[in-house]
Amino acid sequence: MTDPVKNYVESFMAGLIARNPGEKEFHQAVREVVESVAPYILDYPYLKDLKIMERMAEPERVIIFRVPWMDDRGQVHINRGFRVQMNSAIGPYKGGIRFHESVNLSIMKFLAFEQTFKNSLTTLPMGGAKGGSDFSPRGKSDAEVMRFCQSFMTELQRHIGQDTDVPAGDIGVGGREIGYLFGQYKRLRDEFTGTLTGKGLAWGGSLLRPEATGFGVCYFAQEMLATRGQSFEGKTVVVSGAGNVAQYAARKAMDLGAKVVTLSDSDGFIHDPDGLNEEKWNYVMQLKNIYRGRIKEYAEKYPNAKYYPGERPWGIPCDIALPCATQNEIEAADAEKIVKGGCGCVTEGANMPTTPEAIAIIQKAGLLYSPGKASNAGGVATSGLEMTQNSIRQKWTAEEVDAHLHRIMSDIHAACVKYGKDESGNVNYVKGANIAGFIKVANAMVDQGLV
Repeated sequence: MTDPVKNYVESFMAGLIARNPGEKEFHQAVREVVESVAPYILDYPYLKDLKIMERMAEPERVIIFRVPWMDDRGQVHINRGFRVQMNSAIGPYKGGIRFHESVNLSIMKFLAFEQTFKNSLTTLPMGGAKGGSDFSPRGKSDAEVMRFCQSFMTELQRHIGQDTDVPAGDIGVGGREIGYLFGQYKRLRDEFTGTLTGKGLAWGGSLLRPEATGFGVCYFAQEMLATRGQSFEGKTVVVSGAGNVAQYAARKAMDLGAKVVTLSDSDGFIHDPDGLNEEKWNYVMQLKNIYRGRIKEYAEKYPNAKYYPGERPWGIPCDIALPCATQNEIEAADAEKIVKGGCGCVTEGANMPTTPEAIAIIQKAGLLYSPGKASNAGGVATSGLEMTQNSIRQKWTAEEVDAHLHRIMSDIHAACVKYGKDESGNVNYVKGANIAGFIKVANAMVDQGLV
């Protein structure tokens, strides 16, 4: 990093931190982007003069609201709801809703900021947003989740719409929650529009939407591996998480000839040296999606697997690592284990699951590494395809959606290579994704004036 670039980055970050104290996840997300795009900004001074990066890092709108609800015993609870509408330069706001006890303003802003660049990379006309609540559906009855979702949407519906802001699911928000949210939106607004994505197939949803993020992660990893003449065939894969992204990343990796040996949740992880097969994968799908159980039950069902309470799976030797759980799940010590275990490719399925220190270790060791804003963009890309189908009142086949998804992930990889390839032929996917995503949004903001 040259002195002018370093000075720009540090000056920018000092101002951002002063304006947003204590928001460490947001600071981390912004720093990663600014370090990548600073040389580009300095090469085009008008971007600096117009303070494009400063405007990108300032949400267009932040909505925080009270969410009161009543449990099955008649007791009243109060949660906090959020919607961060970060940037609408290239289309209506688009981004998920997360229900998890960790949700706070910093996490919502980091996710909305990341979403802006991710959506730009898909080439679809979608701006960036994120929302959620510190409510956890874990351990709640369907009736309790329904009452919470209805209360949450009673306020959120004022701020969204198919041409304004189109939310989707995220951690803690699956098909059940989207159904309750959409039902309340329709009831209050008296309209049936594509205002949420991830809907049920019977009422406007797209085929392959549940699979899209996990499948897209593997399609992107395929492209990365191909740059070194490799593929999934015969590789050992470590997956973190056991939710939607992890489930379908594991499924696609298996279909591509790999052996998936781990899954995890917030309590610990399982290691199955025999690897998942069709029966085991179907069991995980029932366990997590129907019975809402914990991953430790897998080891009780399949005794050859071992459960590691309170640990992460990164010490298990592998060829490919797919972090699909949550932010900052790979720290420096985990990255050292990944490198030592012989891994050659780390492809992010979660949003910002790798700390900056861990990224530095992985990149220094020469591993292929992609940031989530590039490799997990398949989910929001397919949400965009769902929006298209809703707008034209048509339904595409699974094969048509999969073809679009595969093409989009291939195009994102090509953009990362275009802006991230150095003179030696190595690709810095972080740099490539950030610059490619930045350029489209920046140009739109310049064209639209000071707004």
